[in-house]
Amino acid sequence: MKRAPGAGKRIINFVVKWQRTAAALIRRRRCFLKREKENDMYYSADIGVFGGSGLYELGDEYRRVDADTPYGKPSEAVSLLEVNGKKVAFMPRHGKGHIYSPAEVNYRANVDAMAQLGVKAVISANCVGSLREDYKPGDFVVTDQYINMTAGRKDTFYESPKVEHLSSAEPYDERLRQYALEEGARMGHTMRDGGTTVVINGPRFSTKAESKFFATIGGDLVNMTQYPEAYLCQEKNLPVVNIALVTDYDAGLKDNPDIPPVTNEMVMKVLTENTEKMKALIFRMIERIGRK
Repeated sequence: MKRAPGAGKRIINFVVKWQRTAAALIRRRRCFLKREKENDMYYSADIGVFGGSGLYELGDEYRRVDADTPYGKPSEAVSLLEVNGKKVAFMPRHGKGHIYSPAEVNYRANVDAMAQLGVKAVISANCVGSLREDYKPGDFVVTDQYINMTAGRKDTFYESPKVEHLSSAEPYDERLRQYALEEGARMGHTMRDGGTTVVINGPRFSTKAESKFFATIGGDLVNMTQYPEAYLCQEKNLPVVNIALVTDYDAGLKDNPDIPPVTNEMVMKVLTENTEKMKALIFRMIERIGRK
């Protein structure tokens, strides 16, 4: 069979053109991979902050990262902001607008997102009810222990077939605790060194009988979110500190009938009065962490 005149030349031109196109696609792919790698480096942070009730933003963000984790979606996209030259990752654990109850928060996804961003320390802010008359509304407590009374929460990353048993004897980082106490004192806040938090499921507040029981077993405070957040940070080797704002006296104090049980209105009043103080303390903590 005779080949049409000029067919050989056309075939050669086609092959050359195809090779050039393929080479261009390979170069473009390499550039994309390079940019993708640079972006992964860009999406990083030095310090992670979990905001509690009333603390739904920390400052002017320069980027929002929709983190994807093996445990599902976190409560909210991570806000990246710069504070005193440090990159900070902020997430409101209840979501913006407080759309997740304490038992509905995806704690594993939240902590895993922080770990993916490479944070070296975590500041956990929340509000608590007091079981002690000397721990008053408006005080800040840098807690050191918790008693878990929750149920049904996914509280470990170590599931079959990789199962490990870690100590949680000291759940909070002592160095970070001291930073919080010292910076809060310099700001003139009433800082309480240590406290055992009884963590309940919520969202309801305690009965009087429960509140009395919690005090009897050694509780100083009542909260709905410190567990499993703090422990999951431990599993990811993230040093964590909890700064708790006392907003109320839970169901009232057993030895003082004049103190009324907590209401949501009480909590919101104290939160409104102290949210900016909490933010300022967090900023001081961020500045302090990693200082040489």
